[in-house]
Amino acid sequence: MARYIGPVCKLCRREGEKLFLKGERCFTPKCAVDRRNYPPGQHGRTSQYRRNRDSDYSKQLRAKQKARRVYGVLERQFRRYYRTALKKRGITGLALLQTLESRLDNVVYRLGYADSRAQARQLVTHGHFMVNGRRTDIPSMLITPGAEIRVREGSRARTYFKDLLAVAEQKNTPSWLNRDLSNLGGSVIRQPDRSEIDGNLNEQLIVEYYSR
Repeated sequence: MARYIGPVCKLCRREGEKLFLKGERCFTPKCAVDRRNYPPGQHGRTSQYRRNRDSDYSKQLRAKQKARRVYGVLERQFRRYYRTALKKRGITGLALLQTLESRLDNVVYRLGYADSRAQARQLVTHGHFMVNGRRTDIPSMLITPGAEIRVREGSRARTYFKDLLAVAEQKNTPSWLNRDLSNLGGSVIRQPDRSEIDGNLNEQLIVEYYSR
């Protein structure tokens, strides 16, 4: 199972905005974007002045890279999601984002049971969650409407899940999900609308990138 294991703060700095890849740290003064608001690398300070002259290809590439990094997906898998979205009826860009939102690690994150998608991925990989009554350790599993997600009984005795109720109560859950805090679970009601997905993502540029 391939994943990015490098410093994630550099990814935020490269995109020039917070991608909230480190959970609560992104809201503190320790956030790298607040401390060094320029791209990483030797020429980072000078390259930020050339952003207004980016080519169409550069804008399309940045839109694609941002979406990949937000959801923690590598290129090969992201391209496969795009091909799947291309075969669906409706708007390809929206179908792509809906597919990414349907990943199990993202659903766990959206339910408020993890501070970041990376943490949600780790929790799923360690087998702490069940989908429709079956234990799973596949973060990329696509969750369909009607599916139920729940913390495994054997994991509830762990300190993290004992303290999770108070933390999760403070987090909002999108309307396309139904959260059951008392049982540390939830379910997918429907596919998310575009207004319920990150507005900083530009799916049209992503479609243009792969349509070249």
